[in-house]
Amino acid sequence: MKAITMRMQKFSRPGVILMATVVAIVTSMVVANATQTITTPNAAFISYSLAAGANSAAITPVTSRSVLVMGCCTTSGGVGQVSLLHIPGTEIAWVGLESQGSGITSGVNTVFGTHIVYIDSAHTVSIVVASADTILIHNGAAATRAGNVTLIW
Repeated sequence: MKAITMRMQKFSRPGVILMATVVAIVTSMVVANATQTITTPNAAFISYSLAAGANSAAITPVTSRSVLVMGCCTTSGGVGQVSLLHIPGTEIAWVGLESQGSGITSGVNTVFGTHIVYIDSAHTVSIVVASADTILIHNGAAATRAGNVTLIW
C-alpha cells in the first residue's frame, strides 16, 4: 500500500486530474459506440378465404419504405415472399421468391392484375397489383383457398 501511495504522490494534482479526464472521455466514447438502437417492427396481418376467382379487398402498403410481404396458402400449401416498395401515386416495385421452385420474381408496375408473387404450391393464389398504391390477393384456383399475408416494415 505504501508503494501505491508513493507513486500517487509523484504525480502532480493537475496530472491526476488530466488522467482522470482522459479515462472519463475514453469510457464515454466506448459506451456511446456500444449503444444499439432496437426498434420494434410494424406489421399488418391479413387472413383470407377466397372463393374461386375472387379477389381480396385492396391492401395499401406503407409508403416510401421497404416492406416485407409474406404470404401462404393453408388449404393447398405454399409460401412466397417479396420485398416491396410503394411510391405513392407512382409505382409498386418488388423482388422476391415465388412459391415452390419457381425462382425469383421482380417487377415495377401500376397495372391492375399484374402478378407479384405466387403464395400457393399450385401457383393459382397470388398477390397482384391493384393500382399504383395498392395490392390484393387473387384466387385463380377452381376451389376456395384460405391463408394469410403478413406485411412487415
